[in-house]
Amino acid sequence: MASMVETAVRGVVTKGIEALSEFNRARMKPAPNPWLEGVNAPLVRERTVADLAVEGAIPPGLDGLYVRNGPNPVAAEHAPSYHWFLGDGMVHGVRLAAGRALWYRNRWVRSTRVSEALGEPPAPGPRRPRADNANTNVVALGGRTYAIVEAAANPVELGADLSTMAHSDFGGTLTTPFSAHPHIDPATGRAHAICYEGAPDGAVWHVVVGPDGRVERTEPIAVTDGPSIHDCAITERHILVLDLPVTFSTERFMKGYRFPLAWNPKHPARVGVLGLDAPGATIRWCAVEPCYVFHPANAFETGDGTITADMIVHDRMFTRSTMGPDSTSAVLERWTIDPARGLVARAVLEASNQEFPRIDERRTGRRHRHIWTVGFEANDIAAGGRSLIWHDLEAAARAERRFGADAAVGEFVHVPRGPGELDAWLIGLVTWPDEDRSALLILDAADFAGAPVATVHIPGRIPPGFHGNWIPA
Repeated sequence: MASMVETAVRGVVTKGIEALSEFNRARMKPAPNPWLEGVNAPLVRERTVADLAVEGAIPPGLDGLYVRNGPNPVAAEHAPSYHWFLGDGMVHGVRLAAGRALWYRNRWVRSTRVSEALGEPPAPGPRRPRADNANTNVVALGGRTYAIVEAAANPVELGADLSTMAHSDFGGTLTTPFSAHPHIDPATGRAHAICYEGAPDGAVWHVVVGPDGRVERTEPIAVTDGPSIHDCAITERHILVLDLPVTFSTERFMKGYRFPLAWNPKHPARVGVLGLDAPGATIRWCAVEPCYVFHPANAFETGDGTITADMIVHDRMFTRSTMGPDSTSAVLERWTIDPARGLVARAVLEASNQEFPRIDERRTGRRHRHIWTVGFEANDIAAGGRSLIWHDLEAAARAERRFGADAAVGEFVHVPRGPGELDAWLIGLVTWPDEDRSALLILDAADFAGAPVATVHIPGRIPPGFHGNWIPA
């Protein structure tokens, strides 16, 4: 453990680096930023639109809230140094009940910066040092709804109307940063996450939140270089740790760029396999070819000692751009992870560019057959998704659905209505920026190419965001 003197020295160095970063940021030349323009231009106000027009029929069994989170700066940004991943969180929600679309709302998640900009007192609750912006996902844990982010802010509890209730450390049980992607084991109800600290020597932990919404386990995992671990995957017995070559870059931060993560070819790419209840020191590392993964779809045990994991794999990440994702390809791959040999075999399942994989989450950690992803043209994520793609892995088949030439397609979530993977609704937001309109679409997973079951019309553009979920009433 670092001594008090070492800690004090690190604090002075950090302050010096921050001062240099601010100095260099002020000297940057103006530059266009695609994450602040066009379809990504921030909304400037909060709205509530009641009794939304519906085309088709909303299934009466859908009683709850579809909600999605994403970046939406509350004030003007310094375009040359702004990064998409750092925008103030804004949630967009549509409340469905009794076959009606009761309302659409967009609300900023009240960080200190947002509250100050809106002239409000700060929201209650504990903050982590230096960060309180939860802008990436919305999940239900322990009967509460939270906006969440990785590596920085505590979760932020949201009310039924999307208002910010309080920043939360899960009743004092969360002592580390949290994750944007906890995965709930359907057998136990426990939510598993790999959490990291975005710092030069940042630590990594396996954090488990129980069904009561309190942290049950915080297990450290030894790493180097401060890696970025956006997501993870679990099986019935293990959790996968994606330690890949994107790490904290002091050099990039000193140059004035606010987002300090960058491609690091010196950092070995590897996948860790850790028992769900095992000590961190027992993790088994498996080498993999250099690449980057934001989002696994799912993983499962095969019975022969290996683990199968399906995921979206980027060739590289944050190599050139300081404003957002910049890989040249993002494809669906199947990895066969062999902990006994310490190796990973990669196979491409679908070579078109895509992201945001979703499955029937009742299959989390178990063998799955179907995956739904968002398709992108030329991996131009800044332009928004261009299609929804359905993969049938057992039949080795795929289908693609478009929603118009100018449509920007967001992540669709799987909402079960029966026991089968296709006995479900697919729900997501689509926006048509040229027409200044959006819609919440409800599709029948068993009739992927058919007409939407319901189209909930929303006036105005909704910028493409990150992640969300269906929260049952």
